[in-house]
Amino acid sequence: MRLHTATTFCLAMIFASVTFAQQPPPAGAPLPTPQMPPPGAAMNAPPPMYPAPELDRVVSPIALYPDPLLAQVLAASTFSPEIPDAARWSDQHHYLRPEMLPAAIAADRLPWQPPVQALLPFPSVLDMMASAMPWTEEIGGAFLADPQQVMDAVQRMRQTAYGYGYLRSSPQVVVRSGPFIEILPANAAYIVVPYYRPDVVFVAPRRGFVVTSAVSFGFGVTIGTAFEPWGWGGTRFVWTNHALIVNNAPWGRTWVNHVTYVHPYAVQRYTVVRTEARPADHHELVVRSPNEREAQRTGHAVEEHKKPEERKKGG
Repeated sequence: MRLHTATTFCLAMIFASVTFAQQPPPAGAPLPTPQMPPPGAAMNAPPPMYPAPELDRVVSPIALYPDPLLAQVLAASTFSPEIPDAARWSDQHHYLRPEMLPAAIAADRLPWQPPVQALLPFPSVLDMMASAMPWTEEIGGAFLADPQQVMDAVQRMRQTAYGYGYLRSSPQVVVRSGPFIEILPANAAYIVVPYYRPDVVFVAPRRGFVVTSAVSFGFGVTIGTAFEPWGWGGTRFVWTNHALIVNNAPWGRTWVNHVTYVHPYAVQRYTVVRTEARPADHHELVVRSPNEREAQRTGHAVEEHKKPEERKKGG
């Protein structure tokens, strides 16, 4: 185990403030201690296999994400070293509308893998992943080691939340039950980030609790056709086959081929030798305010910064 008890506890507290679908995790159900190898050995030794109960807890923060967002997060987590830089860039460019991001990606020659870039319109999701890197490395390793087991864990948690009445269709998402539970955007172009507490939605409701209030879909992002090359609109699960479809092609990156795997995204890749070699940013860098961060964390949308074009006009 690479982290001693005190460090693990500190990381768990950090993770508690930013994850579990943008709100604190359950005090009584901590994530399993990360078991990934040290950074220098992470790409040389296969990740550990987890028993089902541990894997259930690992996926619980994102199990109720709509299928397209869940798929992008799982794919991105397999490139975990890129997450912190991408989260920083996304935060600094959060004021750019999604349709403006492709041009910004090209102008700045962003070198990150397409599934990581696909999350740039969601600074709160990338911030959650970057602020809890032991968890991000862990779920990425688990998905590389056995994607079907991860999908099974997602389904177990969804079935639990559905069985207790917490997970239901809303104006923002359509929940389809059956042998497998799908969570699909009601509007394919509007991707919501759910707000829920795993210590609530995955346990039996207490007497008198209004179960329909436990999962909120108040914060979302409109993803238009400009982001289709990053898989939006063509990324989904085929739950009956335990298949992840990314950009309308099967996702086949596993631990065996993770070094040589060629992604199915239709976007240009920019390669740099060092981070310093990347061109300077072509846009103003404006990080989210504490109020903006908290609003997104709790499932709302607040934008306190004027757009650059508004400032030029004196608006």
